[in-house]
Amino acid sequence: MTEKLERWFRLSERGSDVRTEVTAGVTTFLTMVYIAFVNPQILSEAGMPFGAVFVATCLAAAFATLVMGLYANYPIALAPGMGLNAFFTYGVVLGLGYEWEVALGAVFVSGVLFVTLSILPVRRWIIDAIPRGQKLAISAGIGFFLGVIALRNAGIIQGSPATLVTVGELTTPPAVLALLGFSAIAALSARRVPGAAIIGMLGVTVVGLVLGVSDWHGVASLPPDPTPTLFALDIAGALQVGAITVILTFLIVDLFDTAGTLIGVAHQADLLDEDGRLPRIQRALLADSTGTVAGTLLGTSSVTSYIESAAGVGAGGRTGLTSVVVAGLFLGCLFLAPLAESIPPFATAAAILYVACLMARALKDVEWDDITESAAAVVTAIAIPLTYSIADGIGLGFISYVAIKVLAGRWRDCSPMLLVVALVFAAKFIWL
Repeated sequence: MTEKLERWFRLSERGSDVRTEVTAGVTTFLTMVYIAFVNPQILSEAGMPFGAVFVATCLAAAFATLVMGLYANYPIALAPGMGLNAFFTYGVVLGLGYEWEVALGAVFVSGVLFVTLSILPVRRWIIDAIPRGQKLAISAGIGFFLGVIALRNAGIIQGSPATLVTVGELTTPPAVLALLGFSAIAALSARRVPGAAIIGMLGVTVVGLVLGVSDWHGVASLPPDPTPTLFALDIAGALQVGAITVILTFLIVDLFDTAGTLIGVAHQADLLDEDGRLPRIQRALLADSTGTVAGTLLGTSSVTSYIESAAGVGAGGRTGLTSVVVAGLFLGCLFLAPLAESIPPFATAAAILYVACLMARALKDVEWDDITESAAAVVTAIAIPLTYSIADGIGLGFISYVAIKVLAGRWRDCSPMLLVVALVFAAKFIWL
């Protein structure tokens, strides 16, 4: 068996071995398993059955990660993406009023487009077409968006007719426990403890049980029934004119989030070539895009590569065997549905707020000395949470970027694709 693994994954060529890869896989899984508990809670607010989404989350993560490991041979794990699930629920279903079946259809169409772009040789041109500052601003803006959602779910902030938002009841147990959980996760991460997010979530869940503010449903059982969301997507509804920008937003965020994560993790693992490019990027992108398509058929939002894979790389993971281990652990997670239902919203809010902090760090790499770059980046980053829509935030940012560059006499900085996307969003704001 060891010899077969060696031949398939080329372990010695990359300076690794089976034991190291298994350790790396466990490490990556522990850092990202929180998604199995958080994703069903977020999508259930859109009206989707919690148990079915839990199964879809685990299966989609296992499928996409297995493709990444066996086909692309990279130590990168995938799962339904944070931010994209929030846009699905709060932006598309609750914000625009679409049924969750239509939202799944929109994700499916974006996934098919992503598969097509992954195969075509224009994929690198498309990835390079969006300015780096806007990519960073989108990541940070989604982080701020998640932060607002987390604080709201914990009752730390609430709506106000006078100031739009104001402080909530900070002395209530959910608010206190959410802040305690967030602080614990951040502190454990600073101490480089694997699984900091899941440890923090489970810790405050136990405290909540003791205080009587959360319910216990058990630890393990047979997986829930997946049929309520299985093949429930509405593709025809998603193809109506008003949903085009929704599809475009899912595609843009997934494409550039994936590309950035792939390059970042591969750089840490020293897997880039002499030109700084990722070999077999087509295979890696196909793992992500086919994962999104499979995820919608199962009943979950867009699947994307996880930056938490860097933890496994840090533990020595260099091949797809790391991903195969992660996939196997997600399959094992299918039997933990009662535990997932036992984790209350204030516990998941702690993890979401921590992820928000990680994503917001992207702003540090914006070219602050170039006002034509930084001004548009700020618009994107603040518009996403304040409009409560990733799509509208991206649209306002792209329009601002093009307008600033043209008026500054630097229109050549705008790629043809960016101009088209900005015009599409402008038309949407004017006529839809």
